[in-house]
Amino acid sequence: MLDVVLDLPDRREGKVRVSFGLPDDEGGARRLFVTTDRLSAFDRIITGVPYKGQVLNELSAWWFARTTSVVANHVLDVPDPNVLVARSTVPLPVEVIVRGAITGVTSTSLWQRYAAGARTIDGHRLPDGLAKNTLLPAPIITPTTKPPAGSGQHDEPLAPCDVVSRGLVGADRWEQVTAAALELFRAGQQVAAAAGLLLADTKYEFGVASGGELLLIDEVHTPDSSRFWVADSYDARLAAADEPESLDKEVVRRALADQGYRGDGDPPALAPDVVADTSRRYVEAFERITSMPFRPGRYPVQDRLDDVIAAADWMARR
Repeated sequence: MLDVVLDLPDRREGKVRVSFGLPDDEGGARRLFVTTDRLSAFDRIITGVPYKGQVLNELSAWWFARTTSVVANHVLDVPDPNVLVARSTVPLPVEVIVRGAITGVTSTSLWQRYAAGARTIDGHRLPDGLAKNTLLPAPIITPTTKPPAGSGQHDEPLAPCDVVSRGLVGADRWEQVTAAALELFRAGQQVAAAAGLLLADTKYEFGVASGGELLLIDEVHTPDSSRFWVADSYDARLAAADEPESLDKEVVRRALADQGYRGDGDPPALAPDVVADTSRRYVEAFERITSMPFRPGRYPVQDRLDDVIAAADWMARR
């Protein structure tokens, strides 16, 4: 599913999700989010990956339910494998990247800038002698700007202090955000370790509800927003200078980078086996993390969406 067709107001298009306005209820304004199978890399939509949208939506819902003790979130209901009903928020204009390892192939990744000679990166002083894909002594936060959807602009790395000095987020709110992000990452690492995985890094997004409450939004600890490395093979692959075995979209990033693509212009086509392998990795990540079997939803997804809308009681209030 690459596109979404619904007769609902206030359509907003993201790289992966499409959202619509819903009638208010007792809790205030709401939105309906549909997670598509679109895969983005280098800030571009690259291709569609079967069942990717379902994995992201259901895995995020799983994490949202298990992290409420750390920070509240926007989830109200999950009426379909690809659909989330959530509280409306004003998203903070920064993405919060938490890094537990030095890795990556994109221009904003920690490793690419370190390998180019930088030692102070996004406000953090890193020592000489670090090797690619090794774990950092402690997780660090490296925020980025969040360009408008469809603008074609790339994320801009920031130092944590820049977020406040540029007026993007107030000092007290930013302190709340960073504390929540680090605690979420610690929780994610613990769950990943129990699943035989290393959570190398991840991205969080936050929004503010109408009453001023900070909410975790978008997605949590998915193969789209995170790097998950297989723990059993990590040391051997590191010793052999091989890339870690991963259950995320890094295989897509590397395939594009191997073709010389870094985000400028139209992306090259991916080989069918890369797409199929990516789908398998996403499903395996879901099953390892949740300890539940993945049950594929009925395709085409659009038919399910139509059924969800037709059966929803809030449609009568439109």
